[in-house]
Formats: sequence, C-alpha cells, structure tokens
Amino acid sequence: MKKNIYNIIKGKFLVSDDALKNWRFIIFLSLLALVMIASSHTADRKVHRIAKLSNDVKELKSEYLDVRKRLMQSKMESKITAAMAKRGLAPSVTPPQIIKIKTKK
Repeated sequence: MKKNIYNIIKGKFLVSDDALKNWRFIIFLSLLALVMIASSHTADRKVHRIAKLSNDVKELKSEYLDVRKRLMQSKMESKITAAMAKRGLAPSVTPPQIIKIKTKK
C-alpha cells in the first residue's frame, strides 16, 4: 500500500507500460474541467446581464410613471386655464348655444 502511494506521488503511473490508459483519462478529465469552467462563466455572464436588464426595466417603469403623472397634470383644466391666461385667453362666461337649422321641404 505504501509503495503504491509513493509510485503515484512520483508519477510512475504516467510512464509505465499501460500509461496510455492513464493519459487518456487525465486528458478526458482536463477537457471536462475546461467545459465546466466555460459553462460556469457563461452562466455568470447571463446572470449579470439579467440583473442589468431588470435594473433597466425598473428605470423605464419609473420614467414611464413620471411622464404619465406629468401628462395627467398638464391635461387638468386648471393647468390649461393658467397656461391660456398667460396668452390672454380666458374661459367663456356664457354657455354655448345649440344652433338648429331647419330645412324646407
């Protein structure tokens, strides 16, 4: 048992007669490790992109609500009256009248 551990530490399993099997397995494990590392980097990149996009969505929602609030305020009758008063226009004091046209047959 002690001799086997020393052989592994010294690397004799890599230069022995049946070392080709060991090298194939080591290369397979190395490629598998590279694939795992690449996969984790890709997943991290996607997570960061999702976080950035969700922040962008929050900002756009906030901007939308702000613009909608300003639009609603600008459509209020009191705001329109104040804006037109600066131009010299005022709301009509007399109510509108209905004009009926009678046609002769």
